[in-house]
Amino acid sequence: MSARLADVIAVLDAAYPPHLAHDWDSVGLVCGDPDEAVDSVTVSVDATAAVLAEVPERGLLLAHHPLLLRGVDTVAASTAKGALIHQLIRTGRALFTAHTNADSASPGVSDALAESLGLTVESVLSPVHAGPDLDKWVVYVPAADASTVRDALFAAGGGQIGDYSHCSWSVTGTGQFLPHDGATPTIGQVGSVEQVSEDRIEVIAPARLRARILAALQAAHPYEEPAFDIIALAPIPGDVGIGRVGSLPEPEPLSAFVSRVCQALPGTSWGVRAAGDPEAMVSRVAVCGGAGDSLLGTVTSAGVQAYVTSDLRHHPADEHRRSSAVALVDVAHWASEFPWCAQAADLLRAQFGDALPVRVCTVRTDPWNVDSAM
Repeated sequence: MSARLADVIAVLDAAYPPHLAHDWDSVGLVCGDPDEAVDSVTVSVDATAAVLAEVPERGLLLAHHPLLLRGVDTVAASTAKGALIHQLIRTGRALFTAHTNADSASPGVSDALAESLGLTVESVLSPVHAGPDLDKWVVYVPAADASTVRDALFAAGGGQIGDYSHCSWSVTGTGQFLPHDGATPTIGQVGSVEQVSEDRIEVIAPARLRARILAALQAAHPYEEPAFDIIALAPIPGDVGIGRVGSLPEPEPLSAFVSRVCQALPGTSWGVRAAGDPEAMVSRVAVCGGAGDSLLGTVTSAGVQAYVTSDLRHHPADEHRRSSAVALVDVAHWASEFPWCAQAADLLRAQFGDALPVRVCTVRTDPWNVDSAM
């Protein structure tokens, strides 16, 4: 039983698109030949020596965290990371990483975390905005010249919405102006207030085409001083991005919710810490697998009562408590991302079935490995 590595990569890239990765990240194939076959897949949060020991020869290790995130100038077998690379190559094993692309994908890391906590996901906490930056152009033109101006805007790249072109909206109104000395009005006379029946034309255009649209407008418009507006449109949030917002089946006190988190996630030395009123009711929750203190400001306005994430630092957490009623639930980084391993494994099982054995590695790779003695 086996599958070509390239075919496995195609499934992973479709589920966790590489373009969703942050520009500082390192994702994709780290070690292995796409044209060769792999006999199994092992899924883990980290690529460590203990994890690699559980990967059979000719197997693929799918890891969430990159082994070579930062630049290295050696993979000598005498170094920790170099030793792993040498072991992989010698035994025909491959290593593939899905990191921030798996964080942002839908479903992704935070979806898996939300599901493990019994949450129904409703939205993306910090969405990646879809589509290009767009402007809405609003142009006022005498009705007799509206078609000419509209066609010029279309020819310059305006009026494209999805699979449709020549899109516009118009309404007729009354324009008014007073030409002063030095003006050469197309309609009316200097010194006299003029009222003209004009069409208001609206079209959408990519912001990158502003100069081209403006030139086309000025060339086609009959007035020496056309009246127009350029309105930058707010980006449309997509269904991918960092973090998720979800709801509980029933509201419960924060203390009960913290117990829910403890029971749902694998145990670690870090444990589960919470900050907030234990009796406060929780019904909507924000989650972010991995380090999430960069989203503390976002959760304040997300309409949630609690935020589950990892690696919260003292000062950001303290400042948050002073200014927000959203409770904080801090768990171990590894524990918050471990549910993703089952998600990724199910994805591959659904695609390859019995042809490719897939398992989740249960080795606890959380670096904090000594429990405190109370």
